[in-house]
Amino acid sequence: MNFLVHLHLAAGDEGLMMGALLGDFVRGREALQGFPPAMREGIVLHRWIDGTADAADEIRSLRGTFPREFRRYAGIIIDLAFDHELARRWSSFSSQGLAEHDAQVRALLAAHADLVPARLARFMAYADRRGLFASYRHEAEMLHSLAGIGTRLSRPNPLHRVEAVWPALRPAVGACFEAYFPVLQSRVAAWRRRRSTSTGSWSEAPSQNGSSSAPGG
Repeated sequence: MNFLVHLHLAAGDEGLMMGALLGDFVRGREALQGFPPAMREGIVLHRWIDGTADAADEIRSLRGTFPREFRRYAGIIIDLAFDHELARRWSSFSSQGLAEHDAQVRALLAAHADLVPARLARFMAYADRRGLFASYRHEAEMLHSLAGIGTRLSRPNPLHRVEAVWPALRPAVGACFEAYFPVLQSRVAAWRRRRSTSTGSWSEAPSQNGSSSAPGG
């Protein structure tokens, strides 16, 4: 769900940016065949970023700081919290204004409207109403989004109560973002360098130890 992080890591490449948006809505290997190669590659990168982050020691340690009842949902909270942290620091990471970046994303989606799944279209309609992704720099918007996600989950969950524990979580989340995000940027940059020189198929992406691996189903 951390669209802003994925979009930023795509670094202006339109195929990778579309993959950043599509990644949470396209499941399995066969579904990739409905998209152009550059977008398939972006979806593969999205999946690799998610897997790499989930396995990172920094993220695992951060999850351990969450109150027990929130740990099951720590991944969702961290995703949106990282979007919040990136939005707050946006000018340190991009020379493009956040509002301009948002407009670029909307234009990209409009240009490829025939490939946008219904669920993504519905999310973007919500994003337009809420002023996302620029408004993620405000804690209140991040917390509102978490509560909204909670209403769409099938089982009872505490996402509507993150606001109560956020002041205690904020320092650890901010410190984790500052420590881990530059590492992730470097690893994605290495992935992009490999992509630009590789003669292999679009479906190849480096595993966490640097070797290549095909996307999972």
